Order: sequence, then C-alpha cells, then structure tokens
Amino acid sequence: MKPLIHIVGLGPGDPGLVTVATQQLLAESAHVYLRTGVHPSAHLATHATTYDHHYENLDSFEQVYQRITEDVMHAARTHGTVVYAVPGSPLVLERSVRHLRDHAAQGDVEVVLHPAVSFLDSVWTALGLDPVESSITLVDGHEFETAVAESRATTQGSLLVAHTHANWVLSNIKLSIDNVDDTPVVLLHHIGLPDQQIVHTTWSEMDRTLEADHLTSMYIPALQHGVGADLVAFHQLARTLREQCPWDREQTHHSLIRYLLEETYEVVDALEALDTSNPDTDAELIEELGDLLYQIEFHATIAEQEGRFTMGDVARSVHNKLVSRHPHVFGDVSVANSAEVENNWDAIKRAEKPERVGIFDGVVKSAPSLLTAWKVQQRAAKVGFDWPDISGPLNKIGEEAREVAEAHAAGDPEATSSEIGDLLFAVVNVARHLDVDAESALRRSIGKFRNRVEAVEALATEQGREMRSMSLEELDQLWEVVKARPTH
Repeated sequence: MKPLIHIVGLGPGDPGLVTVATQQLLAESAHVYLRTGVHPSAHLATHATTYDHHYENLDSFEQVYQRITEDVMHAARTHGTVVYAVPGSPLVLERSVRHLRDHAAQGDVEVVLHPAVSFLDSVWTALGLDPVESSITLVDGHEFETAVAESRATTQGSLLVAHTHANWVLSNIKLSIDNVDDTPVVLLHHIGLPDQQIVHTTWSEMDRTLEADHLTSMYIPALQHGVGADLVAFHQLARTLREQCPWDREQTHHSLIRYLLEETYEVVDALEALDTSNPDTDAELIEELGDLLYQIEFHATIAEQEGRFTMGDVARSVHNKLVSRHPHVFGDVSVANSAEVENNWDAIKRAEKPERVGIFDGVVKSAPSLLTAWKVQQRAAKVGFDWPDISGPLNKIGEEAREVAEAHAAGDPEATSSEIGDLLFAVVNVARHLDVDAESALRRSIGKFRNRVEAVEALATEQGREMRSMSLEELDQLWEVVKARPTH
C-alpha cells in the first residue's frame, strides 16, 4: 500500500472552529506533525512533532516548505499513515500542501484533504464583505511585488494580502509601490480571538502601526496603481471605441497601416527632439508612444473580435521570445560583451525559424530604403561577402558618383536613376562600416539643413529682402553667416 497522509487544518485561531473530524484525527493518530506549533489551536495535537526548527535554520521560506515536504514524506514512508496539520485551511496559501499534492499526483503517496475553516472566513466576517461581490483578490505577501508586476494585483477590485507575518514583510510591500502613500489599508490582527484588532491606517504607515505576527493580514480596499491597472483600462478603452465609435468600427488591419506608419515616424521625431537633461521634453515622447501603443492595441482588438488572437497573445509571444533569446540573463549562458549577445541572438533566431534558409530571408521589405540597404549588407557580411576595411566602400562612392555623371551626360534617365541608387547604396555601406546609422545620420542632416535655410530666410527678412529675389551668391553669403553661428 502507498504511504497515506491525512492533511488537516487548524482553522484561523479559535479552537472552537476546528472541525470535530479533525480533532478526532489529532487525538487518535499515533503520528501527527505540525507545520508550526505557533498557532492558538496547536495544543489540540498534544503529542505532535513540529517543524518550527526549519524556520530558524533555513535561508528561505521555499527551502523551509521543501524540507517540511521531505520530512512528512519520510514520516509517511516510515509509519504508513500520518496526520499533517497546517494553520487555517490546507487549500489556502499552503505551499507544503501544494508540494505534497504534487507527489500524490506522481503516485508517490496518497493524500487525503480534510475540510477546514480558513482565516478567510473570519476575515470576511470581520470586514462585513462578500468576497465575490467585492471582487477581492487574494495575494501572498511574499509575492506581492511580483503580483503587481504581472498585474494580478492591479486589476479592478480589492486585495487581501496574507502572510504579512512581520513588519519587514509589510515594509517590503510598502516599498514595492511608489506614490500611493495615502491609500487606505486595513490591518487584520488576531481576527476571531479575544485580542482581535482591526486597524485602519494608510500605505505609508502600515509597517509602523502594530507588531505583525503569523496571525496578521492586510486588506486594501482599492489600489489604483501600476502598469497592470493602466494597461487593463487602456485595453478596455480600445474595446469600447471599437464597439461604439463608427470610425473605429469601420477600420481594418489594412486601413490602419498608414496610421501605424505615421505614428511610428512621430515617435522618431519625438525621440530626435528628446533632451535627456530636460524632463519637460518627455511629455511629447509620452504622447507619441501612447499613440503608437494604441495602434498596436487596435490591431489586437480587431483580431480578438475575429477570434484570431488577443493582446495577451501578443504580449506573451514577445515575452517568451525575449526570455528565450537572453539565455545570459534567464539561463546559465555566459557572455563577455554585446557582440557575443548578438551572436547568440542570431543563433537562437536561426534555430527558432529553420525555414529561413536564404541569406536575405526575413529582411523586411516594407522598411525605409536606407534601413533595408543596411540590413541586406549586414546579412551579406555575415556570410563573408564584404569589404575587409573602410577603404573599399569609400572608393566605391567615388566610382558610383562618376557613373552617375556618365549616365546623366549620356542623357539616359533610367540609367541615371539606377546609378543614383547604386551611389546611395555605397554611402550606406560606408555608414555601416563606420557603425553609423544611415537613417539617423540623414535625418540629422535634414534637420540641420532646414534650420539653416530657415535662419537664412530670417536674415533675409531682417534685411527687407525675399529669398526668391536674391541671387545664389547673395544666399550663399547669408548661408556662411548662419554656419558660423555655434547653434547651427
């Protein structure tokens, strides 16, 4: 026969809430083990062995629960049948029980769970709340920051935070979120016992209000904070607009392409104008990033209505891809520099997409021409088709410029256009060899040219003249004046 483990709960604290069946098991069983003896109902197990020493000797709670699981399993194999008692209910935030059930699922042991009153029942009574109607989410205090990061703790509704058994746990929770100091919280201490305390305080004071222990939990009526909450609201907005706005309803993936491109270029403009020493320039970038994000959300909303995929699928896909392609962060791979990161990235990408066997497979066809030129040159270079140094690409520019002149002199428009393309391609090759982004470099030059021409126009206006009526020599004189200015 398999070893048998009866798992019982000691209730929220009041011994009167421990079921009769559990009391009978505790009294009649020869081998009883308590996760902790620090509980008001622990005295019901008069001859039990406790595992409190593991909390003192091990470095983390996960190590504690793993060791307790191993000890209970060993006891069951030794004695055949044992009783394992935990505070509250076995099915509410009990990791050791979760581990034991995993062993049972693997066929290592038989586990029998006995019904028990959890601390939740006393909490709902003390707060006078229906947890379903109030949409209350239960969060482990040790995992609060992770829950917030994954947005589980920032969706609509209230939070009940368990395992807030010490003031340092409350401090960690408090420090995990900024700018919510006035948020109301309720500390629930020894609920259902004679020394019960229900303390209303604030986020900033929660770790300085009382001495928390293993019978302390925390209720947060509303926590409107975090990326998760904002993204949930944003997602709902996209759905609402798609359902109720006539213009949004008419849009398709194809019709939105122009807006996606426009918003992308506006983000680029905002990035070019960003001044890292001036926080005021963040506002424009925030707005443009939001506009671009809405386009992504819009496409996901359309797909969701068509039953194809959701925004969750989009986020999950890129999340998993980035984890996979960063084994030096999320795995055991070591890298010395960014070049090794790029090499690993390319190798992983090839393994993920084995159907891409051609040199240029996967190069985006709709990207701007300068970027596309850089990409195809990079791909060719990776298989050895490249100049060994910068002299080759520089000489190529002179060669292509002469061919442009020859085609133009021959009066051949088609050949001239082709040679100009070759000249631009050669310039991009020089930029790539010098590790200069051709697209950004050209944008800066365009901006510089615009600023100088506008300054020339302003100078001409100051002199009472118009650029259209001035000779090229006169304009060039003003141009030199502008160039001499430190801001141009």
